[in-house]
Amino acid sequence: MQPVPFFVAGRPDHGEGDLTVHHPYDGRTVGRTTFATPAQVDAAVAAATRVAAEAAALPAHARAAALDHVSRRLAERATEIAASITAESGKPIRWARAEVGRAASTFRWAAEEARRFSGELQRLDTDPTATGRIALVRRVPKGIVLGITPFNFPLNLVAHKVAPAIAVGAPVVVKPAPATPLTALLLGEILAETDLPEGMFSVLTLPDERAADLVADPRLPVVSFTGSGPVGTAIRRAVPDKHVTLELGGNAAAVICEDWNTDGDLTFAAHRIATFANYQAGQSCIAVQRVYVHEWLYDAFLPRLVAAVQELRTGDPASELTDVGPLISVEAAERVEAWVDEAVTAGATIEVGGRRDGATYPPTVLTGVPPTAKVCTREIFGPVLVVARVEDDEAAFVAVNDSAYGLQAGVFTHRLDVAFRAGRVLEVGGLIVGDVPSYRADQMPYGGMKGSGVGREGLRSAMEDYTESRVVVLTGVAL
Repeated sequence: MQPVPFFVAGRPDHGEGDLTVHHPYDGRTVGRTTFATPAQVDAAVAAATRVAAEAAALPAHARAAALDHVSRRLAERATEIAASITAESGKPIRWARAEVGRAASTFRWAAEEARRFSGELQRLDTDPTATGRIALVRRVPKGIVLGITPFNFPLNLVAHKVAPAIAVGAPVVVKPAPATPLTALLLGEILAETDLPEGMFSVLTLPDERAADLVADPRLPVVSFTGSGPVGTAIRRAVPDKHVTLELGGNAAAVICEDWNTDGDLTFAAHRIATFANYQAGQSCIAVQRVYVHEWLYDAFLPRLVAAVQELRTGDPASELTDVGPLISVEAAERVEAWVDEAVTAGATIEVGGRRDGATYPPTVLTGVPPTAKVCTREIFGPVLVVARVEDDEAAFVAVNDSAYGLQAGVFTHRLDVAFRAGRVLEVGGLIVGDVPSYRADQMPYGGMKGSGVGREGLRSAMEDYTESRVVVLTGVAL
């Protein structure tokens, strides 16, 4: 099996050592690449530095054309790329196909935003002393973007670093997760087909311990990181003078409100929660982890939820019949198992699931969990749901906020006043009304509060994040 090249300043290259990628489901080798050497990393950053002015001056049509090309080629190679996602991450193939579709849309949205990212005109003659003056307010890149991405969305989370950078004319250096580099390298292959100037992008395979050198490099003033909270916090502390965007996950909650009380309502919520607690084997920042149910609906809702979870099929993620695949590694599954066992020792009840098989942990529902247990207070990143009874909607909102995280929440209600109340009091970056917290449209602002990070992704939001205002005032203009 020949090693797959990484990309230094837009050109394929090979480094040193061996990075072998294994299928999480059965451990077989699915691909190989090598690690970029320090000299290659320096070459990538130096090339990005040299091209920064040219990249910022690229006309909108050139940036948009490159992004449109990537979107189109992702769609054309969707079958191949989805198979790569499944092979290296263990994601069920139908969810892998959905990720490819989302990434194609992410680049399409970026192309559209690149065409209309024009700034604004401001009349200044609102004050007599500024008669004849007008301001042109444009946004210009803050500098080269360093994107560090996790394993759970090996294509679309890379897209959310690369696409907005190209859209604003900023060079970008990407370090994908060592567990899942192959799909990012396929994206690099497609980017290399474009007419972007040499040096505008690099995709570098590096062990995690070498990421600190990139973060510290003064030539990379913008750092966009998606991953674990401790690593993100360390990055922010290490480079306080840099612009840092962090998406650090959460322990997303769903609330079943008092008015969500018909059989159809409860069945719908049960199926949505069962699906989106487990669709990535729980390895999603906005997978449902906590569920708070109004006390007089609890006894009707819990059996529906357990039944919906029992319907989910685990197995080979390459099968069209599989709903829930393995976790990224045996070690990850063992950690989930340990947290569940700890909760059970503290008094929790396993309603369904709870027995690990290698890297696969079955969809699991827990009740009676002490609120201080890790499965409540931390991001489990596994297919585990905690269900709790609450007195009323207000108690549910308090419970949602009793968390170190604040990424997204879902509130099942038909009442507009309850929805607005939730939007006002819940300490989250996004609220989904009438559905699970796991919904994300790639063009909308996405990010969290508290321990869930700083800054926002989503194409327009990330483009604003990667840029800063520059004002040109024209004098002596007849308005």
